[in-house]
Amino acid sequence: MSMQGVVSPAISFTPPKRNSLTHIPGDEGWPILGKTLEILADPKGHVEENAAKYGLVYRSHIFGETSLSLLGPEANELVMFDQAKLFSSAHGWGRILDLLFPRGLMLLDFDEHRLHRRALSVAFKSGPMKSYLAELDKGIAARVAQWKAKGGEMLLYPAMKQLTLDLAATSFLGAEIGPEVDEITRAFVDMVAASISVIRKPLPGTRMARGVAGRKRIVAYFSEQIPIRRARGGGDDLFSQLCHATHEDGALLSTEDVVDHMSFLMMAAHDTLTSSLTSFIGEIAANPEWQRKLRDEVNALGLAANAPTSFDNLEAMPLTEMAFREALRIKPPVPSIPRRSVRDFTFMGYAIPGGTMIGVNPLFTHHMPDIWTEPQKFDPMRFTEEAQRNRHRFAWVPFGGGAHMCLGLHFAYMQAKCFARHFLQNLEVSLQPGYRPDWQMWPIPKPRDGLRVTVKAV
Repeated sequence: MSMQGVVSPAISFTPPKRNSLTHIPGDEGWPILGKTLEILADPKGHVEENAAKYGLVYRSHIFGETSLSLLGPEANELVMFDQAKLFSSAHGWGRILDLLFPRGLMLLDFDEHRLHRRALSVAFKSGPMKSYLAELDKGIAARVAQWKAKGGEMLLYPAMKQLTLDLAATSFLGAEIGPEVDEITRAFVDMVAASISVIRKPLPGTRMARGVAGRKRIVAYFSEQIPIRRARGGGDDLFSQLCHATHEDGALLSTEDVVDHMSFLMMAAHDTLTSSLTSFIGEIAANPEWQRKLRDEVNALGLAANAPTSFDNLEAMPLTEMAFREALRIKPPVPSIPRRSVRDFTFMGYAIPGGTMIGVNPLFTHHMPDIWTEPQKFDPMRFTEEAQRNRHRFAWVPFGGGAHMCLGLHFAYMQAKCFARHFLQNLEVSLQPGYRPDWQMWPIPKPRDGLRVTVKAV
């Protein structure tokens, strides 16, 4: 039997009865709107206010549905590790991503998710990763050289967004993609923008309509290219790797599966990395003493300006990795994670029925003062081996956890450290006196004003 045809049976659950959650403290707010606008306006403050008032389990009403927030490391472990297979990721993320990124890894559950994750893991093994690093290294070096030549004030977020988009196109699709690259990247930009739009139906003139049209362009492009890539053989880019990926029985992934996984992986890699790298550079701009320490670490590699970056170089950058981790703590790229319970369960003494929409909140956990002293302070020393030893393993979860742990986390570290190597070796970054960037924290953190920084050659 071909694993290509294996699809998990539809997960069945009984939606909770009306008022079945009223035994759990909380406030559902206005009819229909509930607390949606308050959460969108200040997601961090809203959750912290409710946690102080109601505790680490509370009820709310957002996006048209009564839901529960389960907060803290123990909640993260219950929901993410999910040893009892109580929580569906597909039915959590589905209403956000189904129209645009159907059947990506986050939209698969349990055995089906495990099978697809195993097939996709080939694209993140040592050989392909070395190839990705070579492409990333060239692209980052060229872009940093442009920034160095220009110098002065720049808006960091849009510059980083363009860089990560360009890097995803070359390392994921291959350097030889050709003139289609502009159309493909525009389609991805439209899809990502639509995924976080308030209007969830593709009405004419809306972001969602543009996103759905972008999805059609992506499906057409990948569907046409898959047989070409398979016939050609080889190829170190991620797309070529997925075209040749197989299930456990040796069957190739279906065309539909390759399309869906490529769309999802490019979206995940692009937007979350843009947020994370912007946050990282923003923190070292605001903390010049740490910027000096990281530059000293990079200079100690002894690399000439035009020398390629190797995996050994990346391994010799532990302080940079700690600083990147701390940036991810302060602004996790996915601040809240939805799931839906498929069976009844109990947590912290509360009986919770199957079918309930659940949210865990890395942003809240990453700022709990009983775990993180002075949680607003940028302090990479939180990530020494000794500091981490006695910390709950689900206290820091920017990449999720359990079966749905981000498949590309090593890719993210690789790109972040490669970027830091070139940036710090060539540029000094600073903020204007008195300037405090204003960040929008949901659905993916980004600075509202683009984050104004000043760069100059070192």
